[in-house]
Amino acid sequence: MWLKPWCGQSGPFFSCDRMFSMSAAHQPIPSCSAPAGGRSPFVRLTELIADIKPGKPVINLSVGEPQHPIPSFVGPELQKHLDEFGRYPANKGTEPFRRAVAVWLNRRYRLGRAVDPEHEVLVLSGTREGLFLAGIAAKRYVPARAGKPAMLIPNPFYAAYGAGAAAADCEPVYLPARKASGFLPDLDALSDELLARTVAFYIASPSNPQGAVADFDYLTKLATLARRFGFLVFADECYCEIYHRDPPRGMLEASAPEFKNVVAFHSLSKRSNLPGLRVGFAAGDRRFLAAFLELRNVAAPQVPAPAQHVGAAAYGDEKHVEENRRLYNAKFDLADQIVGNRYGYRRPAGGFFLWLDVSAHGGSEAVTRRLWQEAGVRVVPGRYLAREQDDGSNPGADYIRVAMVQDKEATAEALHRIVAVLG
Repeated sequence: MWLKPWCGQSGPFFSCDRMFSMSAAHQPIPSCSAPAGGRSPFVRLTELIADIKPGKPVINLSVGEPQHPIPSFVGPELQKHLDEFGRYPANKGTEPFRRAVAVWLNRRYRLGRAVDPEHEVLVLSGTREGLFLAGIAAKRYVPARAGKPAMLIPNPFYAAYGAGAAAADCEPVYLPARKASGFLPDLDALSDELLARTVAFYIASPSNPQGAVADFDYLTKLATLARRFGFLVFADECYCEIYHRDPPRGMLEASAPEFKNVVAFHSLSKRSNLPGLRVGFAAGDRRFLAAFLELRNVAAPQVPAPAQHVGAAAYGDEKHVEENRRLYNAKFDLADQIVGNRYGYRRPAGGFFLWLDVSAHGGSEAVTRRLWQEAGVRVVPGRYLAREQDDGSNPGADYIRVAMVQDKEATAEALHRIVAVLG
């Protein structure tokens, strides 16, 4: 294998120029344990209910996989560019895609200046791989930390964050995101000692699973901390176009006009109902993105050019996004009517999940099994989406996550079944 170290600010990436020794190639492979993010919550869910037969025809509300129709332009765009499947695409992304992203960002957010598509946008194969690999890039980019390098992760969290911390050999520090703090990490509770050894801070707004939206003051405070202590903020904003009233503010707005120490991650999976297309982007701090691209050039999956043409068309069209949002809001109207004030329900500001407090009914695992056995409704235990804190508590243990991804009829039926079982 032809590999040469590429030196970032505090460690090497690799590019293809120089041969490793054969002795290095024959070193034993270390054994692997579960990543810091833990086992997949969906594997654990399958095991939890494996011995139970569903009591009614199944309605699956466990996976956040959009079920709304894909945009009508997807097929024609792919057909138009079929011949480009015959070429390797650049890891940076095609110029039309990056330009379309920059135009959309400038239209969607109040940034103070135009995003530079040449240096401030990178294509991703969806946000998951980007969020994961960004952790590895951050460890090599951020200057040496004062102590064991740490990555701060909201708890509950998306599993890619914890996996990224593990791959970067950083300590994952899980920050409880409970009702008392608005279902977001409490920034005022963070010590200077912890922030001084932080490499990256993962934040999702709207959050998965709670649907909390960080206001502009919160985002500005986080951006200020990142600049003061020299860490990166990785803002997972893949649910930003699914909201109830006001469009969520973005991390790039809070760090404009230079976007220093901030990278926002976006995807077409939720915005455009295209989870199988695997197209998204990272935008923000140009110095970090240049280093990130060096890693991506040797380690990241390339995004087919025809898929990027679909992505450019998607970011240029708002009609399908508005219709998508209308469909979700209609289902949340059903939740308002059917669930009411049960289980601590409050209509979330963003995203497409219900985060229901079932502590009075035995907790997340017991309720998940019961809903499957008695109602045929498949949900995710909140315990599986979070990790135990140092005091032994789990911020998700009292909750279930309900994905509002089915059509109105199936959603209404599932919500009625949940109420009938839990009362």
